[in-house]
Amino acid sequence: MILMGFDPGLGTTGWGVIAADGNRLSHIANGQIKTEPSMELSRRLSLLHSALAEVIRGYRPEAAAVEEVLGNSNAQSTLKLGQARGVVLLSAALAEVSVGEYHPSVVKKAVVGTGGAEKRQVQAMVQVLLPGAKLAGPDAADALAVAITHAHHLATARAMRRIVA
Repeated sequence: MILMGFDPGLGTTGWGVIAADGNRLSHIANGQIKTEPSMELSRRLSLLHSALAEVIRGYRPEAAAVEEVLGNSNAQSTLKLGQARGVVLLSAALAEVSVGEYHPSVVKKAVVGTGGAEKRQVQAMVQVLLPGAKLAGPDAADALAVAITHAHHLATARAMRRIVA
C-alpha cells in the first residue's frame, strides 16, 4: 500500500511517501513545497495546491495522512497554518484519496515512543524506520513520520477487524 504523509505549513509543507507491506515499511520519496512570504496569500495557497496535486498525481497513494494544527500564541500564524492544512485536505479530496488526521503528540508517540519527543528525535527515528531515506528537510521528515503513524494505525485497524470477524 502506498501512503502519503503531510506536514502542512504556508511557508513550507512537507510531504513523504512510503510503501507499507504488513509491518514492513519502505521509503519511496519525500520533499518540501515552499512558498514565498512576499506573495499574496491567495497566490501562495494556489501554488501550494498545484504542487500538492502534482505530487499526489505522481505517486498515486491509496491513503494519506496529515498532521493536525497545533495552536500557538500567535493567532495569525495558527490561521495561516490552518489555511495551508485546508489546501492539503482539499488536494487529497480532489484526488479521491482518504485522509487520516493525527495530533502531533500522537505522531511523536507512534514514531519515537513518547508524545513529548523533540523534532530531532523524530528525524532520527524516521531514519531508523526508513533506512536509506535521504530527508529533504525537517518538514519532510515530519511528513514521513505522519505517514508511518498512519501505516501503524491502518495495520492495527485491519488486525482488529480480523479479530472481530
